[in-house]
Amino acid sequence: MSVVAFAPAKINLFLHVGAPGDDGYHPLCSLMVFADIGDRVVVQDADVPSFRVHGPFAGPLSGQEDNLVLRAARALLAAIRGPQPPIAISLEKALPVAAGLGGGSSDAGATLRLLRSAMDLPVSDEALEQIAASLGADGAACLWGRPVVAEGRGERPSPAPGLPPIEAVLVNPRVEVSTPAVYRALDAAETFGDVAPPPMPEAFEDVIELAAWLSLMRNDLQAPAVALAPEIGDVLALLAEEPETLLARVSGSGATCFAICGSGLEADALAARVAALRPHWWVRRCGLGGPWPDA
Repeated sequence: MSVVAFAPAKINLFLHVGAPGDDGYHPLCSLMVFADIGDRVVVQDADVPSFRVHGPFAGPLSGQEDNLVLRAARALLAAIRGPQPPIAISLEKALPVAAGLGGGSSDAGATLRLLRSAMDLPVSDEALEQIAASLGADGAACLWGRPVVAEGRGERPSPAPGLPPIEAVLVNPRVEVSTPAVYRALDAAETFGDVAPPPMPEAFEDVIELAAWLSLMRNDLQAPAVALAPEIGDVLALLAEEPETLLARVSGSGATCFAICGSGLEADALAARVAALRPHWWVRRCGLGGPWPDA
């Protein structure tokens, strides 16, 4: 047995964050979509259980005993409460770490889907969603990789409006940003937003309409992220100046930014130009939407 699941990058098209409650957690509302680029999880038969991480961004996860892939596998197998054959799990880490792309949560979701299928485990979709939600705020939204509107702490996803094809460019200045540090900066500034879901159409006619509507929304973590990592501001400034960019914004707590373009050709041109201008940055051309097939 050797099976593969795709773990797509998560993008917050908007992210509204409210004041923390008595429990210290911030309520939010976010329109999340998924990119056609991401990590990959592989499960194989093995004589003894093992976990291996490789790929261009494997370094920060190497040697970790408690990453989200392992936590997801342990939580799922614990829910079965029975003997299971040993398996080997391999994670190809193609996405930057601490980048606002939900990589860990998406890796966990791919692991849950893959193990249930590969081992034919008697776990319902609802039970799988509960396990995913227990792993973090993005867990439930990232399980299936479908466009959603996430509420609560992020654990309450509902279907997103109909979305047109979205051609985009992702840019990360190769800096890691601590999500807790960004939230602390937000708390210090006390610039909290309204987290009621904004009025949305049933479907957006095209990407021009979508970008215009998104321009009225915001990412409440963008300003504190830029304050902590000014390189993010450099990315946003560069993207905003380019003619192909309909909208440029930070995803999640950063440091990855996205630019929505009007067409695939424009996204290709923008990605090539940014990569040439800033060869040390991580730049990827992608489509946004989801779900994307496992491969």
